[in-house]
Amino acid sequence: MKPIYIPKGAAKEYGDYALNIYTGFPHRCYYCFAPQVLHRDREQFHSIVEPRANIVEETRKQLEREDFRGKTIHLCFTCDPYPTGYDTTPTREIIKLLKAHGAHVQILTKGDGSRDFDLLDGYDWYGVTLDGSEKFTVFEDHLIDLYTAKIEGINTWVSFEPVVDAKNVLRMIEATSDAADRIKIGKLNYHPSEINWKQFGFRAEALCQRLCLDYYIKDSLRKEMEKP
Repeated sequence: MKPIYIPKGAAKEYGDYALNIYTGFPHRCYYCFAPQVLHRDREQFHSIVEPRANIVEETRKQLEREDFRGKTIHLCFTCDPYPTGYDTTPTREIIKLLKAHGAHVQILTKGDGSRDFDLLDGYDWYGVTLDGSEKFTVFEDHLIDLYTAKIEGINTWVSFEPVVDAKNVLRMIEATSDAADRIKIGKLNYHPSEINWKQFGFRAEALCQRLCLDYYIKDSLRKEMEKP
């Protein structure tokens, strides 16, 4: 078992290395790709969330065998490193291991990872996923976490992917502009949507440029923008 791996396809746009800690994802996003990729029953994937077998020890063994010094490891793609309502001690232990072996961490969560800010530094990234459908209280909590991380010297980022509510995402881009050091924007794939992706893409890019943001348009959205 090699927990740290090189992602492929669209996931490659997020990082050179990744590590998935848990078996499931409790947030029940209808667009979640992980059950299909992992060949898992969707209901079981969302309801059975636990650390992968021996994940901390296997990560330790791989770090002792391979050199990841200076490399950034993305947490996580097929799960959330901070699944709401679950014990996230394994995430903390893995971050400790990565940092002890000279690697950097890039976190992406729909949960709350603030408990581990004490482990992170200026080489690490703390990010949240927003799709535009979040309630204001949830968005506000994420915004507070981003500001807190930034104050503590941690790099911050927001993944606006997939975009579900285009108008709200544009508002959120502006609202997070002072809290996020970088943003990435991607379209909703494999599900019907009434969003005019070409129009949205250009509006989002113009907004990012006006706000002088460090931004990245995911390939699938960029292709829509390039259509005649």
